This record gives sequence, structure tokens and C-alpha cells, in this order.
Amino acid sequence: MARPVTIFTGQWADLPFEEVCRMMSKMGYDGLEIACWGDHMDVRRAATDPEYVRERKALLEKHGLQCRALGAHLAGQCVGDLWDPRLDGFAPEEHQGNPAAIREWAVEEMKFTARAAAAMGCSVVTGFMGSPIWKYLYSFPQTTEEMVEEGFREVRDLWNPVFDEFDRVGVKFALEVHPTEIAFDYYTTEKLLDVFEKRETLGINFDPSHLIWQGMEPHLFLRDFADRVYHVHMKDAAVTLDGRSGIIGSHLPFGDTRRGWNFRSLGHGDVNFGEIIRELNCCGYTGPLSVEWEDNGMDRMTGAAESLEFVRKMNFSPSTVDFDGAMEN
Repeated sequence: MARPVTIFTGQWADLPFEEVCRMMSKMGYDGLEIACWGDHMDVRRAATDPEYVRERKALLEKHGLQCRALGAHLAGQCVGDLWDPRLDGFAPEEHQGNPAAIREWAVEEMKFTARAAAAMGCSVVTGFMGSPIWKYLYSFPQTTEEMVEEGFREVRDLWNPVFDEFDRVGVKFALEVHPTEIAFDYYTTEKLLDVFEKRETLGINFDPSHLIWQGMEPHLFLRDFADRVYHVHMKDAAVTLDGRSGIIGSHLPFGDTRRGWNFRSLGHGDVNFGEIIRELNCCGYTGPLSVEWEDNGMDRMTGAAESLEFVRKMNFSPSTVDFDGAMEN
């Protein structure tokens, strides 16, 4: 299949961008989904400095790589989240501990991200939107319907001005449906799209790993939201409930084998990627299949190389003939 196989650089942002380019090119990846942190992408420079963009494009070209999407998960989270000390790690030092300043920075950062994507020739930005109501997940203390409605309205009001800038430069935003986001499962995704009145700017970065452990069938989610899937993450997870472990994770760190689920390198979890590829073929998706590699139980170089091989093998094309057509007289 002609879909390019890329890798998200977010899990490699501790390394210099050029080293990641060299490494992933040598492995055989077609391109990168570039994370907007570390030294991989400075969106304010990319939005305002043509020389910086030329330098980034030259590095990609040197290593035979393409870039079809930027990943802006950290700044996006700061737009819609309620502040707590964890959010300080995503924001510039001068804004840490100041919720209003963090949010103001994040809104502007996402506008710069749209312009940076356009300058890089990318049509999609992947990322998070945050959620002012994630803390209401269990509904105790009691949560009223109005509290939930107000949370969705707040996200709409925060993000619509950002999406105006996305529209101005011709870039779409693909939310990674994910716990801690305003849309984290099937029905919250449905609700979010309704709240934004199906605004075309807002779509989905489909990532099955966040759906499988919640009990959903990822390929059915993909089927129902196919027209809104603007980007695809290839990422696996394993559910290992054993009678002691719980689905919420028990405050145990990722990789702890006592957890009820963990992210896994591709092919080592429970996601049925064959069904996902069939749905992508049915809906005509031709964009990148971007490996988001996360597995605390495996060396990341081994995992990245193995994941590329897995996706290449799985990335099959639909049939161009009826399998029983030769049986006709």
C-alpha cells in the first residue's frame, strides 16, 4: 500500500533532531511526525523564520524523509486543562505556577503551530485539547449534567479562536482521543464534534491503544468516525486483568507488570491491526501510518525497528478483483 510509514518523534525528543532523522532513515522509515518540543520543532521560529524552515526541510531531504504532520500535544493540553503542578512541565519556565499565563501562552503557541505546519508543508497538526472536567470522570462528588455541558462549552470557546487561525492557513487539527482529554472515548468524541457543530477543522488522530483498554473495539470507532480521521497512530496495548489488577491502573507506573494494562510495542498487545487496515482501506485513508512507540518493557531501538517491520507487513492494499470472479463462465 502507498501509505507512508512514519514515526512520531515525541518519544525521541531527548535526542537532537538531526540524530533522530539519521536514525529513522537508516531503519527505513518514510518520514517523521515531528514533535513540537525538545529541539525537534520550534513553532514560533518556524512560523516566522523562513531560514529555520529551510534548515529543517534540508535535514529531512538529506535523510530521505518526509513530514506530513506536526505533533503539538503538550501545548494543546495546556489550552483546555485545569492547572495542577504537572502542567508546569509543559510550559515555559517563566509561566510555571501561573494558570492564566500558561493558558494564554498555550493558545498563542497553538496559533503559531498552525502557521509552522503550513510553512513546513504539513496539512495536519496532531495533539491534545485538554479538559476542564476530566476530574469529574467518576461523578463523585456528584456531577451534574450542567457541569459537563459547561466543560464542553469552555473547550469550544477556548479552541474556536485557535481553529480560526488553522482555517486561515489551511491546516487541520487532529485530536488524539485519549484519557485526560475532553474526548476520551466513543460518546465523548461524538459529543465534542456536535459541540463544535461538526467544524471541519477539528478531526481525529486515530490511536487504537487508548481505546482497547477502555473496552472498545477500535476498528468500529474508526468505521463510525472515518470521515473525521485526519491522521493515524499505530500503537498497541495489552490488557492483562488478572483478578487483582484494575483497569484504572492502581497508580502503578507504566511498565509495571501488576498493572491491568500497559502500552506495548506493535504486535505485542491486543489491538487487531488487521481489522484497522481493512477499515482504513474501506474509507480510502491514504495518509501516514505513524508509529507512536511506547513500551517500558522493551529497548526503544529494538521496538522502533520491529514496529516498522510490523507496519510494513500489515499495510496491505484492498483487492482489485472479486476473489471468486474467475469462477464465472
